[in-house]
Amino acid sequence: MKTVIYNIPNISCGHCVHTITTEISDLDGVQSVQASADTKTAVIVFDAPATEEQIVSVLREINYAPAN
Repeated sequence: MKTVIYNIPNISCGHCVHTITTEISDLDGVQSVQASADTKTAVIVFDAPATEEQIVSVLREINYAPAN
């Protein structure tokens, strides 16, 4: 199990949080997603077959590219 924290500057509201949570949760291997408009972060816990590259790719596709 791996945990990653991404800084996502353009999270601004509950809709953003919902979109990120829904899209990332759909990936096989993702255990949990906690996005926050207050801290502008997403904490994602995952295991194989999900990869960091896959998660970042989805975040970019939905216009929430991480700053880190």
